[in-house]
Amino acid sequence: MQKTILSAILLSILFITGCTKPTANIFNGKDLSNWNFVVENDAVPADQVYTVQEGMIIVKGEPLGYMHTQQKYCDFTLELEYRWAGEESNSGVFFLIEEPSNPFPKGIECQLKAGKAGDLVLLAGADLKEYILPEGVTERPRFPVIEKKELSSEKPAGEWNKVKIRVKEGVADIYINDVLQNSATSEVKEGYIGLQSEGKEIHFRNLMLEKL
Repeated sequence: MQKTILSAILLSILFITGCTKPTANIFNGKDLSNWNFVVENDAVPADQVYTVQEGMIIVKGEPLGYMHTQQKYCDFTLELEYRWAGEESNSGVFFLIEEPSNPFPKGIECQLKAGKAGDLVLLAGADLKEYILPEGVTERPRFPVIEKKELSSEKPAGEWNKVKIRVKEGVADIYINDVLQNSATSEVKEGYIGLQSEGKEIHFRNLMLEKL
């Protein structure tokens, strides 16, 4: 009887907390053992695109694709740093990924493209409440964008930039170098987290995810 009551209590806790998980070490600084990988058309092995060196994740940029966590997260703050290895280029941080697919998942992208860091891009049919078709446009674009709200807060190529993505009950706040650049609302409240390969080489470090 006592075991039955205890089991019922544990099940109740799991039901209430849903996808709530302890603070997660999504990158251990040594390897990518807890990530999955997507390369467009499976053109090359993933380990030719995504590697770890000196505590950093190195993403080559070509071919197109992304790496993503093996589990979903909700109600979290994600912090990380990125820098361009050479000239500025294009990349992104994906979150609230519903469905991993090739070469883009269904989810939201925090744009890191030079000059556009903090824009929100809707991938593969994902949606945000704040997105409205521009005046005169009758067909939804392939990659709808909610533009950042402030002037670029990015640092020059070679310097580290800080990204903070806070998601609470589907409401996402995006900070680039401590500047609030965007806020938007999703009906989707949990998903995988990803780092994009697009353009040229980019480095990521100090990935920290904390539950809210």
